[in-house]
Amino acid sequence: MTRLGVMLCGHGSRNRLATAEFANLADKLAAAFPQWPVEHGYLEFATPVIRDGLDALLRRGVTRILAVPGMLFAAGHAKNDIPSVLNLYAAEHGIAIDYGRELGIERRMIEAAGARIRQALDAAPKPVPLSDTLLVVVGRGSSDPDANSNVSKVTRMLVEGFGFGWGETFYSGVTFPLVEPGLRHAVKLGFPRIVVFPYFLFTGVLVSRIYRHAERVAEDHPDIEFINAPYLNDHPLVIDTFRDRVAQVLEGDINMNCGLCKYRAQVLGFETEVGTPQISHHHHVEGIGSGCRLCDGACTGACQHEPDPPHPHHHRHHGHHHHHSHKHDHHHRNAYPHADHPLGPRTLKSR
Repeated sequence: MTRLGVMLCGHGSRNRLATAEFANLADKLAAAFPQWPVEHGYLEFATPVIRDGLDALLRRGVTRILAVPGMLFAAGHAKNDIPSVLNLYAAEHGIAIDYGRELGIERRMIEAAGARIRQALDAAPKPVPLSDTLLVVVGRGSSDPDANSNVSKVTRMLVEGFGFGWGETFYSGVTFPLVEPGLRHAVKLGFPRIVVFPYFLFTGVLVSRIYRHAERVAEDHPDIEFINAPYLNDHPLVIDTFRDRVAQVLEGDINMNCGLCKYRAQVLGFETEVGTPQISHHHHVEGIGSGCRLCDGACTGACQHEPDPPHPHHHRHHGHHHHHSHKHDHHHRNAYPHADHPLGPRTLKSR
């Protein structure tokens, strides 16, 4: 008889608050599926690694695993690294592992984002008309333009939904515009209030960097009110979306939107990456660096330390192979054609 189990796959972080939030999400997902064992694991920087979670499911008698990426959008980690780990494990252990899709753009995720923004607006010291407010949505940033474009869609949905006067989309790394240079352009629009919303699931170095860079710009513009909105975290609608992603794996409704995937289509500026293979680059750093390396493993996020220096790695996707240099804030220097953009990744080098 088939015994199902659920595997929640994350990237991992040295920040203990981030891994605690991810584990909390896994616990809430387990509460949504009391009939099945639920485990979680990370690609790097934290334990348990994904293979540990899969081992735990096998020990609990699971014969078929429903795995989902604990990620907002499908970029390299969801398309390459996690499937590679799962496929290798399935082949080694002779177990069926069905892989689901990312959270993506859907009504409940937009509602959850709106709730976090409303929370920040309600806590503001004085009322300002929404039409006089600029919303800045900050995404993770990727070398995959399809994933980056999704953040822009979230921004537009929120701007029109609330009726903000203007909306801008910035990124925490890899692509452009980054937060600080982006905000320095945005203040020229003349809005008296700017809301900065990290469209992130969990805290960590990147969220701390977003708030820190926003505060730096705010110090130079005391006439503008800057409001930092909280990230998504475990909002109930986020949990509901994860629950549905697991159910969709079971139902076979797991199609990922690959229409503009840079690995499968000739996307402008990324033509050389068509047909590159699917392989994880995280095998050599699984579980390494749990907790901040500069805080002796006890980082809570307040230290604001930056990630590690570059190391080489490989990706695979859709049965082909590609490789490039990789830094742990994920600057894809060889693969990303705009690495020297004046508003992009190179601006992080002096920060």
